Amino acid sequence: MISPYVRRLRLAAELRELREQAGVSAQDLAKRSGVYRQMISKLENAHVAPNQEDVQRLLDVLGVEGDKWTQLVQITAEAASHGWWESSGIGERQARFANLEAGASVIREYQQNLIPGLLQTEEFIATRLANTELPLPPDAEVAGVLKGRVGRQRMLHRPAGPSYEVILDEVVLRRRSVPAEVFRRQLGHIVDLSRQEERVTVRVLPVDAEIPGYNIPECSFSMYTYPDDGDPDVVALETVTTDLVLTDPEHTAQFEMVYGGLIRAALSAERSREMLTDVAGSLPSH
Repeated sequence: MISPYVRRLRLAAELRELREQAGVSAQDLAKRSGVYRQMISKLENAHVAPNQEDVQRLLDVLGVEGDKWTQLVQITAEAASHGWWESSGIGERQARFANLEAGASVIREYQQNLIPGLLQTEEFIATRLANTELPLPPDAEVAGVLKGRVGRQRMLHRPAGPSYEVILDEVVLRRRSVPAEVFRRQLGHIVDLSRQEERVTVRVLPVDAEIPGYNIPECSFSMYTYPDDGDPDVVALETVTTDLVLTDPEHTAQFEMVYGGLIRAALSAERSREMLTDVAGSLPSH
């Protein structure tokens, strides 16, 4: 399934460009198409799931025909589609990441503090939820969060799923985020997964690594690339209370540069497995 959110971003950019090329103001386009000015603004900023009839009216006024018309109508249908992550309980924030992951060809991630969701075991997740003092979002529940993680991981491992490359800061391994025994099994799961799944690559960034240009990242981030060249590259940042999704090429290019330096400074996949195994072996089993 193609990410509806990313298709909304694509449609928004296409509609803005078409209107600007035609030299038509949004107000004038509203008058000529019968689509409310506020709706045009929402469509051009990807703030709403598109209505097929509204988009077709805009395309007619803008003189879009042939293959371009067919392409944009198809993108509209995909942008308006619904995914499994819209089921209740998983939470809007996790649903956003599941949406971004859908249809991606490549997912790259740098994690500074915590095992990323796509690698977490159910035991790890349940233990975190049982022990955290932070409240769940009002639209999320424990069973839903677990369901969301499992669903996201199932998408990752589907036959046509994306390649997934993650860089774990060594701090993630050294600072326990769950009791020792649970953490030991979690690290063992990552080692097994990286050995068994060709599309999953896990690297560790040592705390004493010298990053080229000393471009030390200030936060964790995820990067998503999609098979259609017309779809934007996306960078997502997750914080304690909010998320930030970036699509501006000037911004995403900076994260590409930082990530490139992290890859050069990180251990190889094999050396990373050795470190994960050593850390897991040093943790008590009871």
